[in-house]
Amino acid sequence: MEIDQNIILQAWEDRTLLKDAAVVKAIETVVEQVDKGQLRVAEPLADGNWQVNEWVKKAIILYFPLRKMETEEVGIFEYHDKMMLKKNYSEAGVRVVPPATARYGAYIAPGAILMPSYVNIGAYVDSGTMVDTWATVGSCAQIGKDVHLSGGVGIGGVLEPAQASPVIIEDGAFIGSRCIVVEGVHVGKRAVLGAGVTLTKSSQIIDVTGNEPVVYKGEVPANSVVIPGTRTKQFPAGEYQIPCALIIGKRKESTDLKTSLNDALRENDVAV
Repeated sequence: MEIDQNIILQAWEDRTLLKDAAVVKAIETVVEQVDKGQLRVAEPLADGNWQVNEWVKKAIILYFPLRKMETEEVGIFEYHDKMMLKKNYSEAGVRVVPPATARYGAYIAPGAILMPSYVNIGAYVDSGTMVDTWATVGSCAQIGKDVHLSGGVGIGGVLEPAQASPVIIEDGAFIGSRCIVVEGVHVGKRAVLGAGVTLTKSSQIIDVTGNEPVVYKGEVPANSVVIPGTRTKQFPAGEYQIPCALIIGKRKESTDLKTSLNDALRENDVAV
């Protein structure tokens, strides 16, 4: 079913329209299509850029006031929430290890693996990706193919403000244990984040592989190997070290993710 975006945009401006059956049906259809991977909050374009579909995110936000609190029991667990949980994992070809949880309205592609973890509404998790133990995929985050989100990783969500961009982790990336990636940061293909890297929209991501530093914000270039770092900043009370991230090498095509990270660490005498 093709959806008229104007119905969603009009309801966004006038919430009284949420009483209209046709509007409710349009919103529910959007969420259903996001759940099935037929619509995405953000999608890659042929030129390598990404397009954020704000109207889809607005439909997801509008879905919340349409839902009532309900109790849902799953084995010995009880939940009380507005959102249903995803079901029919066997039919979808997804491996889900208890007590992993994904909300209805999140797409999990065939071949993905959910260890005990959480995937929120609007998120997209592509095939071959592992969401490892206690990792969190926030609302509307976009996770590519063959990505590894290691234990305790926090991928931030974004529903409001509606125009904000979601976190994007592209194909083949490796996100190390306890990393935090939030505020619409874009991690390029096959990039490797060492354990404990924290990336926000304002974080400085500094390439230190050349004679002069190159600073990025909000973006990790493809194939980069990144570790936590600090930089000096002057405050009224004196100079202090604040967190940043350091690009210390490039992932080699001839080696796998773990080897690339270890090689880069050894070359720079860094232990994490």
